[in-house]
Amino acid sequence: MTGWQAVRRLVPEVLGVLVRRYGPFDACEDAVQEALAAAAAQWPVAGWPENPRAWLVTVASRRLADQVRSDAARRRREEADALRTPPPAGGEAEAGDDTLTLLFLCCHPALTPSSQVALTLRAVGGLSTAEIARAFLVPEATMAQRISRAKHRIKAAGAGFELPPPAEQAARLGVVLHVVYLVFNEGYTATSGARLVRAELTAEAIRLARELHRLVPGDGEVAGLLALLLLTDARRPARTAPDGSLVPLSEQDRTLWDTGAIAEGVALVTGALSSGPIGPYQLQAAIAAVHDEAPTAGATDWRQILALYTVLERVAPNPAVTLNRAVAVAEVHGPAAALALLDALSADERLSASHHLLSVRAHLLELAGDHEAARAGYRAAARRTTSEPERRHLLTRAARLG
Repeated sequence: MTGWQAVRRLVPEVLGVLVRRYGPFDACEDAVQEALAAAAAQWPVAGWPENPRAWLVTVASRRLADQVRSDAARRRREEADALRTPPPAGGEAEAGDDTLTLLFLCCHPALTPSSQVALTLRAVGGLSTAEIARAFLVPEATMAQRISRAKHRIKAAGAGFELPPPAEQAARLGVVLHVVYLVFNEGYTATSGARLVRAELTAEAIRLARELHRLVPGDGEVAGLLALLLLTDARRPARTAPDGSLVPLSEQDRTLWDTGAIAEGVALVTGALSSGPIGPYQLQAAIAAVHDEAPTAGATDWRQILALYTVLERVAPNPAVTLNRAVAVAEVHGPAAALALLDALSADERLSASHHLLSVRAHLLELAGDHEAARAGYRAAARRTTSEPERRHLLTRAARLG
């Protein structure tokens, strides 16, 4: 772990201290971001402080005091005087691990999914607005507005800095897991731009999943999500060629896969599946484990994968699962049976705007020997995708068919 990765782990603690002491989440979160920016500028020059956490709390408190003084109409002078008093140089007795509380707050149901992702990366991950904007290929001003609106919505909803009631936690935990999953997916297969993978996002998603697993160790879906991310990310070193082009799973050099991550992921999903109710993240992790444990593409146990997708489709039905099940059906029963499955998906609006249905259909047509239709399908999918590496890959597949 690098020094700055360790600092980012302190963000929930520092933010928790400020919110408990001074109140407003939005102002405290801005102050923490300013403290992080100050640290990035000063520490490489002046040296790292003996207690980075206390340094961040002190600087963030002073930044908040400056803000209070500039807004005297809304703040009393004695409050500003209190804020100017720096916290003790040692630990904060009031501080605990606020990661889970912050994740629940950032995933408040009043927020849109995109706002939940952005606010989670900033308040829990410690990423700056500029870093998040670069990751999602939007202007920094656009991302700043998105984060600002998210904080205003949380304030308007009257959400306090506390865990939701037990009756709400299970439902909200599902949203938290989904946000971490979205962060990982955007990093693993960027939806647009010149790069296929954004490793900073996949690493942050895995870090957040680890934190969740540490905080909620008995939850099978939390373990399943961490396992899924590890098993998927283990293939990342072989997923792109030196020129940045996409290498499909069947063609990857498996000696480049991260065996340590695979072993950890397999152990996690094995334990989760044997200890409680089975959920979609556990099933997806089990599928990833079957792929990762196959020594060659030809040795993949597609019958087991098909069985797992069949269960997954019952547990969490959605067109993306059906699309992936169709690929497994083709491997087990042939492309004709799989193409019949895709016909039912063509009218689904959730897939109609995506290139995924077109690319899978083209792949199945290629397996069926209809090269002309497959070539047209790959080209149509290439026109639909906004990812440059995926576009090049699809056009290469089309060109191989003549």
